[in-house]
Amino acid sequence: MALLRLRTAKGPNAAQIERKIKRGNALRQGSSWRGSRGLLALLLVALCACAVTTWLYLASLDSDITETLASRREVISPQPRVYSVQCSEDYENYQRYPGCTPQKCGRAVTDGVVTSDEAQALRRLAERGLALAGSEGGASILDLHSGALSMGKQFVNIYRYFGDQITDVFTEDDFKLYRDVRGRIQAVIAETFGLDQTLMYLTKPTFFSRINSTAAKTQHDEYWHPHIDKETYGSFDYTSLLYLSDYGSDFTGGRFVFMDLNGNRTVEPRAGRVSFFSSGSENLHRVEKVTWGTRYAITVSFTCDPSHAISDPALP
Repeated sequence: MALLRLRTAKGPNAAQIERKIKRGNALRQGSSWRGSRGLLALLLVALCACAVTTWLYLASLDSDITETLASRREVISPQPRVYSVQCSEDYENYQRYPGCTPQKCGRAVTDGVVTSDEAQALRRLAERGLALAGSEGGASILDLHSGALSMGKQFVNIYRYFGDQITDVFTEDDFKLYRDVRGRIQAVIAETFGLDQTLMYLTKPTFFSRINSTAAKTQHDEYWHPHIDKETYGSFDYTSLLYLSDYGSDFTGGRFVFMDLNGNRTVEPRAGRVSFFSSGSENLHRVEKVTWGTRYAITVSFTCDPSHAISDPALP
């Protein structure tokens, strides 16, 4: 009631009181506007920061696919697609073998060495062998040469562990196909890099791999780290991979990435595709994490040093 009387009051102070009330309202409105402007400014800053962060993230993704050397959709045949690079000095630290030690370095991709049917047969071989055990993490291997098979967090020798039962899993035809394909891969590497094929030797490790999105349980499951084959395995001079499944339909992620100073270059797996390269630091590389599905491949490795040679596998 006091407020009502004040607003309706008549007298010499009424006009002065009304002016003070209006001035107070104006000051409050101005203060409210300044507060709103402050909040708006903070919101704009936050939006800009989000935009910059998003741009940096997308830029980092783009750096992973600077160039695609071979996409899954294309067929590279009959001649390999070759990308030449300068040889590193890594080979100077090892004995040189004329006619084999890399003089011409690079990486290449071909779809003309292994047929789709052969790739599917080798994949079935890998599936049968890896079904015997497998890693608890996302990466499992099967080495027909040494007999090594991932089992939980360790490895077992399939020939000793399963004994005569192994002939119920693999056949002579399986091993013959494996040897034939290995020989063709060796031949295309020799032709591409100008080598004497008879001076190249299969070396270890040479193995099937199965990779999925299961979280790593041991260091052996962490396949995605950048590395140089010649540093990891001193015997390696040439590395090859035969893919047994298709990027984008059988799995996502899992592309092979060459990490060059001027950008990354990727190979998208395709069943029957062979990717090969000189093993020195000129070909630093990694494999993307598989995010869905299962990726099958065979790593086939060659050395110029006969003391590191291994034989083709055979059923016991």
